[in-house]
Amino acid sequence: MIRSAPLCDPAGRAVAALLPADAPADDLRLLRKAVNSLAIVPKSARITTLGRKSYNVLLYHAQDQGLEREVYRAPLDALIKGLDYDSHDHALVKKHLRAMVSTTVEWQSPTTGEGSSWNVCGLLAHARLSKERGQVWVEWSYAVNLKQELLDPAVFARLRLEIITQLRSHAGVVLYEICTRYKDVGRTARQPWRWWVPVLTGNPASEKTERLEYRIFKRDTLKTAIAEVNAISDLDVSLVEHREGRFIGQIQFAIAPKRQGTLGLTRPAAPVDMALMARAARLGVGEEALEPMLGVHGEEAVRGALDALERRLANPFPQPLRDVVRYLRALLPPEAPARHKAEPETAAPGAAPALPAGAAGHDLLARRRAQWQAEWTRRAHERCAAAITALSPAMQGELEEALLEALEQREAHPSIIKRLRGSGWQHPMVRHEMLRFFGEATYGSGWDQPDAEQLLAVAAEMGEGG
Repeated sequence: MIRSAPLCDPAGRAVAALLPADAPADDLRLLRKAVNSLAIVPKSARITTLGRKSYNVLLYHAQDQGLEREVYRAPLDALIKGLDYDSHDHALVKKHLRAMVSTTVEWQSPTTGEGSSWNVCGLLAHARLSKERGQVWVEWSYAVNLKQELLDPAVFARLRLEIITQLRSHAGVVLYEICTRYKDVGRTARQPWRWWVPVLTGNPASEKTERLEYRIFKRDTLKTAIAEVNAISDLDVSLVEHREGRFIGQIQFAIAPKRQGTLGLTRPAAPVDMALMARAARLGVGEEALEPMLGVHGEEAVRGALDALERRLANPFPQPLRDVVRYLRALLPPEAPARHKAEPETAAPGAAPALPAGAAGHDLLARRRAQWQAEWTRRAHERCAAAITALSPAMQGELEEALLEALEQREAHPSIIKRLRGSGWQHPMVRHEMLRFFGEATYGSGWDQPDAEQLLAVAAEMGEGG
């Protein structure tokens, strides 16, 4: 007997797995992943974050259904949550299944010689979608040279799927999987840093990866992955570098159990889900463009930007949008937000800083609230200005003409009109007029005023110094 259980939030907006009804509490959502499937190296195509997460869910289903089967099946709505199953969404599901079948990978252990063998094949041997009595089913199988090892592994990592769904980047998912395997040892094996590049990024070797410098790989991939794993999982991971002369030659990761427990699970972050990918695709934003935005800014920021993009597409002002991806990037914060930080055990997640009691505390709260609101509004204005700047010069010119007409109709101060005609919308006297004009037309009224939840997020970020 099996039952459907979401991997994360109660709304069920994420990839989900079927869990045995009689499974012990400690084993719920545990995937036994063979050591040879941890450090897979893509040879033919990129492995996406969502693709890796989805593959883990399929593997969990297959292990639950048993080694004796040749073909595995599950309802699509037990694997993917939150989609409207129209033709476009099905196209996205087919794209991921097609990639799992066609992507050739090398299967290897993170520790040289630990795995039983070396193999090369696709992630899946075949995949099929079918509709039976109104329900869509997924069918899949594994290559014969790896099926036994994948479904009944002798050496494996015990992975928590609810942790994996919360990690944003492919590197974060892979690092968590590898470090979980070696957490009792205390560190991973040493490998040349270039060995880790395709393993963590999911990108096959290319001329670009050959030119990659270690400092860039460390900044963009290693630090991000370590921050994610430390924030979400029950592990504390740190980078260990080994020099060869003046340069870093090999790296490994030190692993320790987290003293405070799984801090990240006290308030789960919304996982990347296929529903968001499908929505972006319907708006003209492909997964290749969307996934880096999700990794940097998070799902909530991207979802809000998609809301604004959808309104802009519905209201082609001053003319239809030409580059939806560039426009979406402009809607996101210009700088990446601070990565997750472990919060003190006594502080509730997202709580605003404590304030003194009495009248002094009331006055201080009022001042801080004003500071938080000003900061949120400043960021909203920056995003709006970036969206205008992302327009072509011709479109900006048309926008200035529309603003000029609006200013003349309401009989604005002549000096503002003069500066607009002479210096354009970015003149300090004109800029706020353009932001208000464009913001209301694009995002709606109240676009630069935060609601209570947004204000609390800024308060938590700014802390005592805010």
